[in-house]
Amino acid sequence: MKLFLTTVTLIFSLTNLGCQDVPDEQKVLFGNEVLLNEHLELLKGKRIGIVTNHAALLPNKVHLVDSLLSLGINVIKLFSPEHGIRGEYSAGQFISSATDEKTKLPVFSLYGDTKKPTTEMLNNIDLILYDIQDIGVRFYTYISTLYYVLEAATENDIPVIILDRPNPLNCIDIAGPTLEINFKSFVGIAPIPVVYGMTAGELANYFAENHLIVSKKPDVRVIKISGWKRSYYWKELNRLWIPPSPNIPDFETALVYPGTCFIEGTNIAEGRGTETPFLTIGAPFISSEDLISKLNLINIKGVSIEPANFTPAEIEGKAVNPKYEGVECNGIRITITDEDDFKPVDFSIYLIHSLLQLYPEQVKFNEQHFDRLAGTDKLRLELLSGKDPSNIIGAWQQDIEKFNLERKKHLLY
Repeated sequence: MKLFLTTVTLIFSLTNLGCQDVPDEQKVLFGNEVLLNEHLELLKGKRIGIVTNHAALLPNKVHLVDSLLSLGINVIKLFSPEHGIRGEYSAGQFISSATDEKTKLPVFSLYGDTKKPTTEMLNNIDLILYDIQDIGVRFYTYISTLYYVLEAATENDIPVIILDRPNPLNCIDIAGPTLEINFKSFVGIAPIPVVYGMTAGELANYFAENHLIVSKKPDVRVIKISGWKRSYYWKELNRLWIPPSPNIPDFETALVYPGTCFIEGTNIAEGRGTETPFLTIGAPFISSEDLISKLNLINIKGVSIEPANFTPAEIEGKAVNPKYEGVECNGIRITITDEDDFKPVDFSIYLIHSLLQLYPEQVKFNEQHFDRLAGTDKLRLELLSGKDPSNIIGAWQQDIEKFNLERKKHLLY
């Protein structure tokens, strides 16, 4: 298996890593850049394992692993999350461990036979680095990988350094139901809301301080982002968007994903098998005109909705057996017009409510999957009962306020 490593030559000095000479417009430095600039001594003499994937690039498009190897850092093992070390596997695809052809390093899959590093995998490792770009949504499984890495590291007395990265959605907004512990799964690893408004480093501290990992506190250090503000969206970073997974191809998709991912738990197509997943929603039995008319009555802010006609098809590395493969679907195409006004989770509740009102006999839930995404069965049952969406959304606020009070104790920025 070839790794994500770039073809850029690996023989260069630290000043050529794209970290020392930062152009004026590059005001935000990610944790991996700060590590290389200021904290390399933390790695000297250590046998390093790195939990990462294709998105861990420096501004010069050289991968963190390449950079560390070129500097003589003793990287001995790599660990890959869902979608693989190069981000080329579609959602849910089983990934086997392998050896990287270029570096000859073992790559241990954390989305295959096990989702938690085993003691054998961690053998001979002195320090773990975690550098994965997340998008700030509970059911995006990279935070579940973070959780299990912290748990395994704690059980094996290995310290972890989180190379922090911006949350593309900003780190102010919090939304959605809080997971009930009976619904814990790999798409819902901890009792937090759907949109939790934290970076990976902050979330790691939250897991650790709230004893959500194991009774023993993990040895965690966060290399903070430099020059970043909680209010920033990705577009304000002046950074290339590297799809963190195959079906989040751009920032607009990341903005809508916290809401329209709920469509996965129904028999409505969420756009997999098209070039605009999660922005295109539909099914053979839907009338675009009727659905748009229904949604327009709600006057949802920050979004434009247009008719869509599409036929899902299998796309290698992006969509395997998409819903309604080869069948013409009608529905809507979503365009975000104002990310500050748009509330993706709220939008999804109004969308599903409207679909149930228009097509009560046709719309079906995959109960287990939907409830895992929601972190509760209450949302599905309330939607089926016809409860007003504003009341459904309002009922989350008390839990969100409680979470926010605890969350503030662990904020780094």
